[in-house]
Amino acid sequence: MIDVVLKKGKEKAVLHRHPWVFSGAIEAVKGKPANGDIVRLLNAKGDFMAYGFYNDQSRVALRLLEWDEQVTVDEDWFRNKVVVAVAGRNELLNTGVTNTCRLIFSESDYLPGLIVDKYADHLAVQVLTSGIENVMPVIIDELRRLLKPTSIFDKSDASSRQHEGLETTNVVLFGDNPPDSVEVKENNIIYNINIAEGQKSGFYCDQRDNRKIVANYAKGKKVLDCFSYTGGFTLNALHNGATSVTSVDSSALAIETLKENIKLNKLDIKKHIAIQSDVNKQLRVFREESEMFDIIVLDPPKYAPSRSALDRASRAYKDLNRLAMLLLNNGGLLATYSCSGAMNMETFKQVIAWAALDADKQVQFIYQFCQPEDHPVRSSFPEGEYLKGLLCRVF
Repeated sequence: MIDVVLKKGKEKAVLHRHPWVFSGAIEAVKGKPANGDIVRLLNAKGDFMAYGFYNDQSRVALRLLEWDEQVTVDEDWFRNKVVVAVAGRNELLNTGVTNTCRLIFSESDYLPGLIVDKYADHLAVQVLTSGIENVMPVIIDELRRLLKPTSIFDKSDASSRQHEGLETTNVVLFGDNPPDSVEVKENNIIYNINIAEGQKSGFYCDQRDNRKIVANYAKGKKVLDCFSYTGGFTLNALHNGATSVTSVDSSALAIETLKENIKLNKLDIKKHIAIQSDVNKQLRVFREESEMFDIIVLDPPKYAPSRSALDRASRAYKDLNRLAMLLLNNGGLLATYSCSGAMNMETFKQVIAWAALDADKQVQFIYQFCQPEDHPVRSSFPEGEYLKGLLCRVF
């Protein structure tokens, strides 16, 4: 096994079990490991620190796996990590009200660069690191043994693969192509999921708890669901007795799937309006038409993929939330989210405060949203906490 030597003074994060070592922290590589190989990390004195995946094309040159020198990182090691991760979701899946969730959440489940989502009897995976790419035959075999899925589909089309020198893929790894419509259940609401063509791995199960919380306020209310995708917040609001729900999304496929999901759940289609449009543009149209709402949901895509984009993203979040506040009836509720890992909760609160100031509104934060239990945050990897949100009462 090839040794990688850390620069003097760069040991702290490794000792704290943070799984990333950046290329600038490396003093020397004693050999020529291939990208994705497992190497030994040593401190400047030559003492063992950890084993990890190596990649010289990535800014994160090492993704650490194991800190005990006596433990062999082999096939059984990876199988055990899969077993533990899947077992951690058993209580969620055994309730009978949900059959879709995230089974493996990358570094937070000690498998850096591996995402596995369960959609009823189908699995969707995203492989984002060269190290995980090397051990995928073992991962797939263990997932088949544990879950006996109908299919496993590789949706590794994320741009982050390019940073590891990997091409994007969109192929079947086991079984047949998943059907165009896979029926799943979340909190007893049914969704049709398009795994192959849908966004990310097909569905956003990270908002499962938050959809239910917001829906508790929806009875008798006029709701606007922005970036609605296939209707998570929309369906929950209608299910809980909203007077009307307007859904806005730029994707024609998402809007069509949303309409099908309303019919699938036997909800009142007359209470629903679907608009295919850019959200920012549509909010301005609503403003011109003096359209007002009791509850507005903002669940935009990731505006800040990195810290360098945070200032620009903050301005985008501020403008989006300002527009929404202007469309709320007095005392109305704004459920607003950010899935940008680079933006922490305190910064997000500040952005909402700026938006309120620009909109000449007063805002109370009455609830803080986070990601659910199948998206755990590892204590030594706070970067895993990416989803945050605020329920605001706006005056």
